[in-house]
Amino acid sequence: MAETSTSSLNHEKSDVEKEEILDRMLTRLALTDDSKLEPLLTKLLPYTISSLSSTSTDVRKKVMEILSHVNKRVKHNLEIGLPLLELWKIYIDANTASMVKNFCIIYIEMAFERISTEEKTNMAPELVANVSKLPAQHKDMVLRNVVKVIGECHSRQIDPEVAAKYKMMNDAKDINLFVEFCLHTILYQPPLQGMDCPAGLSKVQSEGVTGKHPLKGEPLLLRKLGILNVVEALELTPEHVYPLYLVACSDSQESVIKRGEELLKRKAAGVNLEDSELINKLFQLFNGTAAVQNIAPEHRVTPGNSSLRARLVSVFCRSITAANTFPSTLQCIFGCIFGSGTTSRLKQLGMEFTVWVFKHATIDQLKLMGPIILSGILRSLDSSSNADSDSIAKDVKNFAFQAIGLLGQRMPQLFRDKIDMAVRLFDALKFEDQTLRLTIQEATNSLAIAYKGAPMNVLKDLETLLLENCQVEQGEVRFCALRWATSIFDSRHCASRFICMLGAADSKLDIRELALDGLFLGKDDSRSMNRTSKIEYPKIRDMLDYISKQQPKLRDSSQTREELLFPSNMFVVMIKFLLKAFEADFQQLDSVGGTSEFQSSVDTLCLLLERGLAFEGSLELHATASKALISIAFYMPEIIALRYSGKVLWLKQLLGHVDSDTRESAARLLGIACSSLSPSASSTLISELISSISGTKNLSSLQISEELLQSTIKCLVNVVNTETATLASIAMQALGHIGLRGPLPALVDSESGKLALCMVTAEKLCNTTHILDVDCNKLTLIQVLVTAAGILMVLNEKLGKILSGEDIKAIQKIVISLGHICTKERTLSSINIALDLIFSLCRSKVEDILFAAGEALSFLWGGVTVTADVILKSNYTSLSLASNFLMGDLPSALSRRSATEETKANEECLITVRDVITRKLFDDLLYSSRKEERCAGTVWLVSLTMYCGHHQKIQQLLPEIQEAFSHLLGEQNDLTQELASQGMSIVYELGDASMKKDLVNALVSTLTGSGKRKRAIKLMEDSEVFQEGAIGESLSGGKLSTYKELCSLANEMGQPDLIYKFMDLANHQASLNSKRGAAFGFSKIAKQAGEALQPHLRLLIPRLVRYQYDPDKNVQDAMGHIWKSLVEDSKKTIDEHLDLIFEDLLTQCGSRLWRSREASCLALADIIQGRKFDQVAKHLKRIWLAAFRAMDDIKETVRNSGDSLCRSLSSLTIRLCDVSLTPMSDASKTMDIVLPFFLSEGIVSKVASIQKASVGMVMKLSKGAGIAIRPHLPELVCCMLESLSSLEDQRLNYVELHAVNAGIKAEKLDNLRIAVAKDSPMWETLDLCLKAIDTKSLDLLIPRLAQMVRSGVGLNTRVGVASFISLLVQKVGADIKPFTSTLLKLMFPTVVGERSGAAKRAFASTCAIILKYATSSQAQKLIEDTAALHTGDRNAQVSCAILLKNFSHHAADVVSGYHATIFPVTFVARFEDDKDVGGIFDELWEENASSESNTLQLYAAEIVALLCEGIMSSSWSSKKKSAKAIRKLSEVLGESLSPHHHALLECLLKEVPGRIWEGKDAILYAIAALCTSCHKAISIEDSAKPDAIINLVSSACSKKSRHTVKQIIKAFGNAELFGKVFPLLCEVCNQANVTKPGQAPLPNDSMRAGEDKEEDVSAPYDKVLECITSCINVAHLSDIIDQGKNLIHVYSFALSPGLPWTVKMTVFSSVKELCSKLHQNVYNSQETSPSTDATSLVHELFYCTAPKVIECISTIKIAQVHIAASECLLEMTKLCKVASIQHQDIALKAELVHLCEVEKNEQAKSSLRKCLEILDSLEPDNMQIT
Repeated sequence: MAETSTSSLNHEKSDVEKEEILDRMLTRLALTDDSKLEPLLTKLLPYTISSLSSTSTDVRKKVMEILSHVNKRVKHNLEIGLPLLELWKIYIDANTASMVKNFCIIYIEMAFERISTEEKTNMAPELVANVSKLPAQHKDMVLRNVVKVIGECHSRQIDPEVAAKYKMMNDAKDINLFVEFCLHTILYQPPLQGMDCPAGLSKVQSEGVTGKHPLKGEPLLLRKLGILNVVEALELTPEHVYPLYLVACSDSQESVIKRGEELLKRKAAGVNLEDSELINKLFQLFNGTAAVQNIAPEHRVTPGNSSLRARLVSVFCRSITAANTFPSTLQCIFGCIFGSGTTSRLKQLGMEFTVWVFKHATIDQLKLMGPIILSGILRSLDSSSNADSDSIAKDVKNFAFQAIGLLGQRMPQLFRDKIDMAVRLFDALKFEDQTLRLTIQEATNSLAIAYKGAPMNVLKDLETLLLENCQVEQGEVRFCALRWATSIFDSRHCASRFICMLGAADSKLDIRELALDGLFLGKDDSRSMNRTSKIEYPKIRDMLDYISKQQPKLRDSSQTREELLFPSNMFVVMIKFLLKAFEADFQQLDSVGGTSEFQSSVDTLCLLLERGLAFEGSLELHATASKALISIAFYMPEIIALRYSGKVLWLKQLLGHVDSDTRESAARLLGIACSSLSPSASSTLISELISSISGTKNLSSLQISEELLQSTIKCLVNVVNTETATLASIAMQALGHIGLRGPLPALVDSESGKLALCMVTAEKLCNTTHILDVDCNKLTLIQVLVTAAGILMVLNEKLGKILSGEDIKAIQKIVISLGHICTKERTLSSINIALDLIFSLCRSKVEDILFAAGEALSFLWGGVTVTADVILKSNYTSLSLASNFLMGDLPSALSRRSATEETKANEECLITVRDVITRKLFDDLLYSSRKEERCAGTVWLVSLTMYCGHHQKIQQLLPEIQEAFSHLLGEQNDLTQELASQGMSIVYELGDASMKKDLVNALVSTLTGSGKRKRAIKLMEDSEVFQEGAIGESLSGGKLSTYKELCSLANEMGQPDLIYKFMDLANHQASLNSKRGAAFGFSKIAKQAGEALQPHLRLLIPRLVRYQYDPDKNVQDAMGHIWKSLVEDSKKTIDEHLDLIFEDLLTQCGSRLWRSREASCLALADIIQGRKFDQVAKHLKRIWLAAFRAMDDIKETVRNSGDSLCRSLSSLTIRLCDVSLTPMSDASKTMDIVLPFFLSEGIVSKVASIQKASVGMVMKLSKGAGIAIRPHLPELVCCMLESLSSLEDQRLNYVELHAVNAGIKAEKLDNLRIAVAKDSPMWETLDLCLKAIDTKSLDLLIPRLAQMVRSGVGLNTRVGVASFISLLVQKVGADIKPFTSTLLKLMFPTVVGERSGAAKRAFASTCAIILKYATSSQAQKLIEDTAALHTGDRNAQVSCAILLKNFSHHAADVVSGYHATIFPVTFVARFEDDKDVGGIFDELWEENASSESNTLQLYAAEIVALLCEGIMSSSWSSKKKSAKAIRKLSEVLGESLSPHHHALLECLLKEVPGRIWEGKDAILYAIAALCTSCHKAISIEDSAKPDAIINLVSSACSKKSRHTVKQIIKAFGNAELFGKVFPLLCEVCNQANVTKPGQAPLPNDSMRAGEDKEEDVSAPYDKVLECITSCINVAHLSDIIDQGKNLIHVYSFALSPGLPWTVKMTVFSSVKELCSKLHQNVYNSQETSPSTDATSLVHELFYCTAPKVIECISTIKIAQVHIAASECLLEMTKLCKVASIQHQDIALKAELVHLCEVEKNEQAKSSLRKCLEILDSLEPDNMQIT
């Protein structure tokens, strides 16, 4: 207890002491004035507030009294500061009581308003450092004050040092709290009337931002801008700052928006929008928390403004996380579409977000949101009107329909059970605006998937819906109906196929194509034919039943040709589809005849086809239907023959159809029907046809009589001989079909004329038997020909004429018929005629004819796989059309079938035929000198290989065939080349393993350029070497293509050897063609060669890559085919062979062939894109070198490709050097490769484009490389500095040469050049280099810069070096100190030696900046050396001035210690004769000497010493300059200069004697000024000194200037000087009398030997008079009286008319001075009476001088002269009155009266009147009266 009571007592005592201290503080506070209050509060306030921790009531009461007093005095007086730091220390102390903290924070806020801006800037980061640990109620207060400081101090920019302090916030909580408050501040907008808080904030947050005072206008704007700057400086992650920047972009202030958008792009571009925390924060900004029930009203956050919400939705549309954030996603969508504050723009974005959600939300999320959102979408669509024309409203609908389509894909179960949505979309397609239909169409198509697999009842409803909509007016509806039909239902569904048939007749192409695809009749029809087994067609019976249901008239057979049941286009497609379905069903049947049900379907199908032959149908429909009947007949001949045997008359009608295909089909069908007729009926029918000469062609295998056959053949032969080419070809076609069944029988004709004709024909034919080498005599041959070959013999001449005609179709049919005729022919004579006719077409240029001839030769060769039945009983046309071997894959199924119809009977004949064909092809055609024959040979060889490839003879010839095709790959003719490559692929398929290997090797050799042509072609005169126009025209303008024309050109040019160059060029072209041809063949072989090509890939891949960029489009296409065939994964293949590709391309970039160079550049440009460093590292430099070479290529296209490569390479290099995109190590290595290359080879190039590209690249690399550029800084900086001059626009040099003529000053032009250089990319690069420099870089950089200073040439370079060093020193600061000695030793002589003013100033500025960091000894030496320059030549003086001026500007602190050296030099140098130099020193003096007199007085000793040195100098200019300076010094300092007068005077006096030099008068003026200011000191020091000075000066004045004597006399005021000086002055006047008045005499140029002769120069008269006036002023009266006569004589002469009026003005002044002297010393003296001499002097002065003065008034018409003269006259008359001198000169008075009357100047007139009055009083009468 005792301890407790003691403790209590001590505590109570402590409180009492506190109370006493506080009471004394209060008293002192009350007694302190406001001016002294701040220091008191610094100590008082912290203690007072700390005392609140006391529990004593009295203490707290006393504290409150003090604080109340402080508040009253301080609150409204912001000039009184408060102790902020002390209060903050108390506040952050952990032991501080909460009450103390509460009061501290209040006064901290008050103190914050009173400190300086700099203190606020430094204090703010400290306040915010631990803000998260502050009490909740204080956080907003502290942050608000910090943000206020940010707005006041950092709205424009933030200092790096301050930014570093903000970065010291390491606690994540502090950062988050600060950023959140910044976000609230930027969100804040002054609330509108009636609103509690701004959008995006709660009431509490809003009050936290504003505090007690409202925030708006400029302060709010500045705070927002400052926040953006500070947050940028914090370098936070994009996720931290993204919401803040996004809000700034939606602000109401334009400057905030612009800044926000800039930061959003630069600092938050890489934000991770999949960060769930960020997305939740953004959703809170959008939705707010106003709808949340468990939050207090004042804490509920309102949604953001509409602009912000629009931006947020745009962000959500890029985030998958946002699409899966339930329920925020749902709230956002409904807020956009149905929210209270929504806008049309938000609705649009909401729908867009809906589409995004439906596309990217997970299924689980979609199950929760999908149905709800769908209901909202439908509600939105129901509430909208079709008449809405607003573009945004249309966009809302657009996205709504997109969303429905996406939801249909993602959640089909929502729609599958009913067709309501389908009906809605189809109706929307009909009635919505045209601009929306495309979107609705896409949505409708997407929804179709939802109904796939729907219940049967739904599908039935859909059938009905689609049938209704497939024929409506709107094309979009029809398209969707068709799309649904093909996507929902399978291929066996009859109704959907019928809808496709309806669509096939649509007017729109896309609908027709879709319909054909649905029926498998589209563009891939041929491929579909090969996949028939894979496609499931509907049963033919079901399909026909559905069609019959839709068109019941179909089964009515009564009027088959009367009515067309369907549109022609639809009917055509229907027939094609039904035919495919029939073929599919037929293949599934076991028996040929099939079931009765199938036969019934066939009958229905035939009936439908007959309906297709209705009169109203199109020609296409008739042809399709008739061909379809033939196709059915091919599968079921008996049934069709039986059906149509009873419809012969109907078929005969069709024989007269206008369409040839229909007629041909009808003829075939009639022939098939004949097989079911009786022989007699058949014979009758044939007889009827022969009689009608209608040209039927088909005879079945039925037995007919020999007589009928003979008559038929004779009819056909007659048609051939007598009718037109068209009918003749048809007749020959019929004869060929007869020949397919057997040899044509001999014509039996007993008429002698016909026999004689055969004899003659046989006789002619004997001459051509060499073709078959038959050893027979003429008689035997004639017998054979007459009996067996009569048909071809008779027709030979006519056929020859037709084949040489122009009817291509007729020629085709005839040629093919020749092959058919010879198929079963056994006689060599017939075959010989046929071969002659076929070979006669070898020069034809018509492809179809050549293919037809090839087909005929195949039939002649034997082994063709097509049988007579196929030709006669199907829709067969020709082998080429049936196999389509040029356009598709090889018909291997056909080509591998062996010929079974050959018989041994005609085998020997065929062997002979094959030999003839082989010799013709290989000996004549394939290696002919005519390209047409080579083309024909190629076509025929390909045909033989194609159709007869498995024949034994062809197999034996495969090596020769391969060689021929390889040879033909180089043909210029495209057809020849393509067929040769096609033939190679056929040979590859036919050959064995070794053949395939050889072929692959040959092709690879051709592609890689290593293959050689094995066989040469002999050139004839007309052999075409180049295509016409390929190498221009001849000298005369003719064509240049054949060998003869090329030889002529070579001879005309006098260069016969030129033909070899032409042939070399032709071989090169052939090589390219070979590559292209090889490529076509290779593309097909590659599919089959497989592993055989693997060993060659290393050679092929690089070349294939290059060839794909060949300038020739054909080569590109060909190589593209190979590439696609050879390479499965293009990217992977290129990556695996990348080094090989690079090597090949880089090698070819230097090829002598321009196409190789161009292709290589283009390939490189494409391949290098997106590559990583390790892929291109070892090739990068070579690629750049290749690019630069290409850019300087001689050919324009290569230059363009080089530019393209340069652009791609630039992008790659910049990316690889950018440390933000590439690892630092790789970026540094890339810089090591490319930067030295650019500097050493790019920038120094003479090619402008390469220079420009190199400079641009260096600048971009510097911008993105960051610190990776540091190792290269010395080279880069020096190169850029040199480039400032070397890359300067040459037009400036031209301007410099003509600057004088153009009136442009050199200085101005230099400044212009420097300005242009500093605006160049080189200088921008130098700026970037400065940012990368660190301390370590200086060791290498400074020596290189020093070398540049010594050896750099060019104005721009030298100024650039100086400027760069200046910026460098400013950046590195004190780190430059180790190099200051080197730099200063270098810079100082550079400044002195530099002749260019601009460069001199630049180096001087640099020198001054370096001086800031120099040691004291270095600074002293530099300044002393600089000061010493003022005594040098003009350049040295200018250097001195510029250096000192820059020293004072840039190194004022350093210079301040050397003013004693600088000021004297500056002061003295001001007086240089050169105005430019003196002007610079004048400016320097004015800038640095705050007070001239004080400065001169302060440094007088140093200045005097420098002046004495200058006076004693041997240089006259220095003497003159120093004398002027002494004069100025004397005038400014006056008597203050007395301590230094002795030294100055002695120096000056020593300079007076001796010869006269230009400017020596400055010495005399200096002496005068010095005597004026220091006359007392001079007199005191030596009383004889003034006399000595006067004597010396007077002596000098006799030769030069006299007016200095005046100043000396005035200065000393010694009366004795008059007696010494005045005689000299009189002598001068007397000398002046000899010369012409008013002019100085000419100098005497005579010189005495051994001594200098001074120039004799008379001083101006007025100056002499001024000196006389000064002498009168100081003289004794007695001396004046003694010299009175001389004086009056001087006045009289001076007033003579010959002297100027200025001299007379001086006389007037001197006379007035004399009168004043006499009046003062004689007549006013009371002690003595006037002497007679004085009166005599006055009398003589008046009467000698007054007339002269009056004369001056009369003769000189100058008012100033009149006034001075009248005043002078008045003074003399007054003096006369005082001297009592009588006036008796009447003439003088009369003259005065006259002057008074005529005088116009009132002042002069007044003086004259006074003179008259005085003169009146001096008249004797008046004087007696007086």
